Amino acid sequence: MSADRLARLLRPRSLAIVGGKAAEEAVRQCRALGFAGPIWPVNPKRAEMGGLPCFADMAALPEAPDAVFIAAPAPATIALAGELAGVGGAICYAADFAESGEVGQARQAELLAAADGVPLVGPNCYGMLNLFDRVALWPDQHGCLPIEAGSKGARGVAIISQSGNLALNFTMQSRGLPIGYVISVGNCADVTPADLIEALVQDKRISAIGLHLEGLGSVARFSEACLAARAAGVPLVALKTGASAKGAALTLSHTSSLAGADALCDALFARYGVARAHDPASFLETLKLLHVAGPLRGRRVTSASCSGGEASLTADLAERAGLETPDFPAATQAELEALLGPRVNVANPLDYHTYIWGDEAAQTACFAGMLGADFEASLLILDFPRADRCTGADWDVTIAAYLAAVRARPAAEGTVRIVASSLAENLPEAVASQLIAQGIMPAGGLSEALQAIAAAAGIGAAWSRPAPAALPESPPLLSSEPKTWDEVRSKAALSAHGVPVPRGCLLTLAELEALCADDAAPLPAPFPLALKAVGADLAHKTELGGVALGLSSRVDLLAAGRRMAGLGGTYLIEEMVGGTVAELIVGVGRDPQFGLFMTLGAGGIFVELLRQVEQVLLPASRAEIEAALMRLPLHSVLAGYRGRAGCDMPALVDAIEAVAAFAMVHGEGLEELDVNPLLALPQGAVAVDALIRTREPS
Repeated sequence: MSADRLARLLRPRSLAIVGGKAAEEAVRQCRALGFAGPIWPVNPKRAEMGGLPCFADMAALPEAPDAVFIAAPAPATIALAGELAGVGGAICYAADFAESGEVGQARQAELLAAADGVPLVGPNCYGMLNLFDRVALWPDQHGCLPIEAGSKGARGVAIISQSGNLALNFTMQSRGLPIGYVISVGNCADVTPADLIEALVQDKRISAIGLHLEGLGSVARFSEACLAARAAGVPLVALKTGASAKGAALTLSHTSSLAGADALCDALFARYGVARAHDPASFLETLKLLHVAGPLRGRRVTSASCSGGEASLTADLAERAGLETPDFPAATQAELEALLGPRVNVANPLDYHTYIWGDEAAQTACFAGMLGADFEASLLILDFPRADRCTGADWDVTIAAYLAAVRARPAAEGTVRIVASSLAENLPEAVASQLIAQGIMPAGGLSEALQAIAAAAGIGAAWSRPAPAALPESPPLLSSEPKTWDEVRSKAALSAHGVPVPRGCLLTLAELEALCADDAAPLPAPFPLALKAVGADLAHKTELGGVALGLSSRVDLLAAGRRMAGLGGTYLIEEMVGGTVAELIVGVGRDPQFGLFMTLGAGGIFVELLRQVEQVLLPASRAEIEAALMRLPLHSVLAGYRGRAGCDMPALVDAIEAVAAFAMVHGEGLEELDVNPLLALPQGAVAVDALIRTREPS
């Protein structure tokens, strides 16, 4: 969908509002906001609506409006959709469409056919607020204020929500967040969140976009929209709900059991630099930080408070959020020690005590000194007393001191200045608005503030890397029944694509007995050797007693083979690869929505025990594979832990890339693939076991 297709709908100059009670409320809300263009109510049974004269039908309007709000029952909505020719777009408030089952799905198809290409938002949605242009196609009260054009604060965030009630709740925030758009999308029968992202990023007034998502629709389209937002410099924050385990039943491999749909959402967001929030409060605070400062260049945090408890809490919460609280640089340390005196232990986070409380000049100097550390995020922790029972005069002094310090040492690009309260209710909205106007983030809640910093730093890190490619639409899966390849066939296929495998040979029991009886018969490799039972139905050989390792003689080989005779009588003899730095699992699975994905994690016997895995959507670049490996706790071992030698990282990534290349070539049939373990070695990497399940052309 072209973003230009939505321009009239999103920034309308004329409105038609159709229906009864809900439509009347929308008329009232538009007039209350001060919409400057014509508003044409449509209702054949009423003479006026909200103080404006009614038109009998759409054909009676003076001209085709830019936007139409249809608040009629579902059957009437379908009929009205057929009258939209020439209209810029419509918002369909009515429910009882696809969300209500098969009959509703058919009704939704009728709606789209009737609209005949006119953009539709909804159905089953609450509507749209555009606070820049004072548009309220919205059937209820809301908590937003218009954003004045031309004022210093003439920018705001956009919120796109699949839940109408959550969208309404977001408008009621009192955190100082300037909201420019709220769009409830409901069933997304036509216009999707991806379409809206691509349209909204063209509006220079938008500082960031928040997404409440219950589903993603086309992952390929969503990836395109993420790239459009990045190209426009508009960061995205997602509150993704509906997390659940992957619908497919556990299959033969570990890969599918280690990946769920929610983990794949995380992989998608990580790939495209979309911050993920897990609750409404951190969602709004992250949007606010991005509005004020944009993505951050790093994760270093400092804070100032007059309480040791708050300083300790900041350190704990920062560590939990994956942030750093390093020591102050030497110059900053000396400056603060000279200012605060010997009774204050200067450290980061900083407890400056109450010796300078109420002294604006001393507080200004202290805060300016702290800001001189030039960390990415600098917080002043300040909880205001209740206005209905207490006085906040001394707190106003502290705010004035912080404002003066920020003026003296303003934030560099990629950094942010924050005033954070421990609890959201302890930061008055008037103070929050004052801070926003000065380019300072007012954070309602210390935990939420630190989560927002981590999210903004994550976007900054993602944007510092080359932009990834958009994901392709998944090709149709072959219709044949999937077949499991045994280890020998699986490893041979992977080896042909460049995956290193051990030297070995395939034998029957009789051949094994002959080999072991003749000391002169050549072995595939020197002792020690591994012996494995081979069969397409032996996915988990170790549990079945089908693997013997470290065999040091022909006698041992024969004894191991006879113990495994009941597992089929076919064996693989392989060299034992020594000197392993770490074992990894490299798996490929298929998700109905996300298509092919790769699982990387601790392998061998630790796969299910540790469950330390990262998912990477395919196709993936080398940089994306390297970034996923770095996110694993296992990476410290791969890189060399406590003086131990690390692995040959280029060779390891080469092997993983080769697995990914195999998966992409066989994408039409591949169901799942496990390389477990892939041995990371000081020199090279070797896949010592593999399993492939695929559909083959009939």
